Amino acid sequence: MKTELIGKKIKIIESNNKNSIGKAGIVVDETKNMLSVEIDGKEIKVIKDQCVFEIEGKKISGKDIAKKPEERIKK
Repeated sequence: MKTELIGKKIKIIESNNKNSIGKAGIVVDETKNMLSVEIDGKEIKVIKDQCVFEIEGKKISGKDIAKKPEERIKK
């Protein structure tokens, strides 16, 4: 995914953390390995490569976006 994720709606559809599955919110920050997602007024941290996300109706493996945002956008 070659676009900025901050501000995007995201849903966790698969995760090693079973408590995260099905949660949805807005990405508020991104690092190489983590997404910070605001859900119901609370911010949670999600490890990218341990999840599969739905973003803009597309299924995205966290392993495919586990890069620094600036590196992912360039490629």
